[in-house]
Amino acid sequence: MQVVCWLLCLSTAGALAVLQKDQVAQHAIKLYRSKGATQGHSWVASNCKRLVGLLRQKNVVVKKLAAAADAVGRDRALSEPERHFQVHTLEVFQKELNESEHLVFQAVHSLQRALQGDYRDVVNMKESSRQRLEALREAAIKEEQEYVELVAAEKHQQEAVKSALAQNKTLSMLDEILEDVRKAADRLEEEIEEHAFDNNKQMKGVNVEAVLRVEDDEENGGKRKNKSRQKEVEDDLGLSMLIDSQNNQYVLTKPRDSTMPRADHHFIKDLVSVVMLSLPCGWICTLVGLPSMFGYIICGVLLGPSGLNSIKSMVQVETLGELGVFFTLFVVGLEFSPERLRKVWKTSVQGSCYLSLLMVGGGLLWGQVLRIRPTQTVFISTCLSLSSTPLVSRFLAGGSRGDKEGDLDYSSVLLGMLVMQDVQLGLFIAVMPTLIQAQSGDLDSFLFGSLRVLYLLAQVLVSLAAVLLLCLLLKSFLIGPYYKKLHAESKGNKEILVLGMAAFVFFMLTVTEFLDVSMELGCFLAGALLSTQGHMVTGEVMGCIEPIRDFLAIIFFASIGLHVFPTFVLYELTILLVLTLTLVIMKFVMAVLVLSAILPPGSRHIRWVVSAGLAQVSEFSFVLGSRARRAGIISREVYLLVLSVTTLSLLLAPVLWRVTTHKWVPRAERRTVT
Repeated sequence: MQVVCWLLCLSTAGALAVLQKDQVAQHAIKLYRSKGATQGHSWVASNCKRLVGLLRQKNVVVKKLAAAADAVGRDRALSEPERHFQVHTLEVFQKELNESEHLVFQAVHSLQRALQGDYRDVVNMKESSRQRLEALREAAIKEEQEYVELVAAEKHQQEAVKSALAQNKTLSMLDEILEDVRKAADRLEEEIEEHAFDNNKQMKGVNVEAVLRVEDDEENGGKRKNKSRQKEVEDDLGLSMLIDSQNNQYVLTKPRDSTMPRADHHFIKDLVSVVMLSLPCGWICTLVGLPSMFGYIICGVLLGPSGLNSIKSMVQVETLGELGVFFTLFVVGLEFSPERLRKVWKTSVQGSCYLSLLMVGGGLLWGQVLRIRPTQTVFISTCLSLSSTPLVSRFLAGGSRGDKEGDLDYSSVLLGMLVMQDVQLGLFIAVMPTLIQAQSGDLDSFLFGSLRVLYLLAQVLVSLAAVLLLCLLLKSFLIGPYYKKLHAESKGNKEILVLGMAAFVFFMLTVTEFLDVSMELGCFLAGALLSTQGHMVTGEVMGCIEPIRDFLAIIFFASIGLHVFPTFVLYELTILLVLTLTLVIMKFVMAVLVLSAILPPGSRHIRWVVSAGLAQVSEFSFVLGSRARRAGIISREVYLLVLSVTTLSLLLAPVLWRVTTHKWVPRAERRTVT
């Protein structure tokens, strides 16, 4: 009841400029009696007098601060920067007082709005909560600005005291040098500081959110002793973790003070854990006759959210693993000669397109039977039609190519189809907004989106033509002289050759990304262009790049294990096994049918091996699935099913590959699965 009285008192505080303290108190009592109150009159009168007194005292202080600011402005004894700083400091104090008064009345208006609402209307309550949240965010920004200004004022006062003391004593030569260095350091900090907070807070789409800041010692269960909070802030290197209300975790990407070197210790510890655990896991899998990549995936499972949950920088680890994909495809391109590329390009384009169409058609048929929305079935079918290029590249690594004259070898056809699927992946990511519009049911938007799909298809074809033209120009005029120069400069020092090859890979990657084509295609083409320089060049580049490729590939397969959830698989083991086996068999049968139709008669025996290489789901379904879930195309349950089926198909792929190659590939041409 006293709370209600206090709020009624606040509602009368606006009349303080006209009414006296007693009149305001009596007015509040009348309002309180009109509500049927029977007690608390003295409490209301006392607190209203106190509130009115505080507000009047605030007005007096504001006037004194304004007078002090005028006096400082007229003081000619002060320098212009000092005068401006003192006036600004007084204005900060004025702003603090006015903002405190504003918050009092804002709270009253918020209560009035809440009392007028219908508590059975959840939407109305949600809107009120959103408005309060926005007000709190704005208040937090203002308070943060005032705090920063006050910290600057404190620092300025301390410097002024030091300067006054320095004027009263004779400075040594060392002190004068240090003073000059201090001034230069201040200018440097002002020049390199970006003011990112002030520059971005007013941008469209920028939200202010509450976050938790977790220090390293607090994460480990310890407490910092014998340190004040101010000392903690001064000593902190900005490497603590931030956690928002959605349980997303963030680490520092760029510090305010760029003059101090920093390292992300979470990321370093994660890499150390992955590398150290990958060794025994890969070793054990090799001893029992399984591919070592199984061990790396198991390492990710053990360290990931479903295991020890010790990986703190998951995004950074996955990003580093993507470099493994790039260098893996570069090595594949080195082994993929232009003659083989010309031999299989038609088969690759037809095979990948026909297989995707069959998968989408089969998905729509099952969607009609199970009454699933077409947008979901199109997305899921397209997502599951893609196969893992890095995984198959590991299957094909090493060994000799069985490339007979006039015939197609299975590695050429398989890699050609996988590269074309990577191109389809880029196109599919581009048309995902159209699927989102179709999900919303907007017919006009869907028709417009269909036209947009046709436009995007034409754009991709033009981009592919531009990429091929660029490759032709590079092959004719640049690759030879570029490699000869690198080779001449790298005698006795291989780092120049390694840097030159990595720069060329990233150049092709950047070009294909700029043209809205798959980045993976650019890495593959970089290797294919270098392979035109002959076997000696290929062997030398391979010797430099393969160790880097192998290390980054370990990180990549471990990052796949981070998204494997054994508990969910165990809960739904039966249905997941049925779905995975059905999908693998269906992709295998469809690939056999497509290849039987498009392969020349003399090469149809390789359709079994190529189909086995395509009978799994690409790890990019993790990325596509997460985007589709955020966009509302698929539900959480469907996302977990796609995730689990993809993982099981990747685990089943080495077994199917080994069985198929043992049956259909001659002993002299078999590859060792690494």
